[in-house]
Amino acid sequence: MTSKEIIEGYFKALETGDVPKAFSVFAPDARWHQPGNHKFSGVKSGLEEIGNMLGTMMEDVAGSLVVKPNGALMASDNLVACPVRFTATKGSKSIDMNGVDLFEVKEGKITQVWLFSDDQQQEDMFWQD
Repeated sequence: MTSKEIIEGYFKALETGDVPKAFSVFAPDARWHQPGNHKFSGVKSGLEEIGNMLGTMMEDVAGSLVVKPNGALMASDNLVACPVRFTATKGSKSIDMNGVDLFEVKEGKITQVWLFSDDQQQEDMFWQD
């Protein structure tokens, strides 16, 4: 399976709400680089830290966070870039923004994820309490 196919499978699993399947393509020691200056920012290491962060984000927005591919996946060796559109609602605040998710895939598993937002300052404001 190519790196691109692995990421396509990851997004399909997310789209159907199959979180265990989505996480099955991560290496146990994967690293997630969450950008910005808010309570979720920073590098998360390992499936437990990544899962805890994502679960807490979903709780924070009452399950409204949706991230979907918004263009073609682009691969270069073991790196796959995916333009995304993400939306969420939190109380009276909402976000609807473009970004890019960059994945590193080694031996059939996602080993690193870097996220990029169209407007990091706006995203930071959204995730503030």
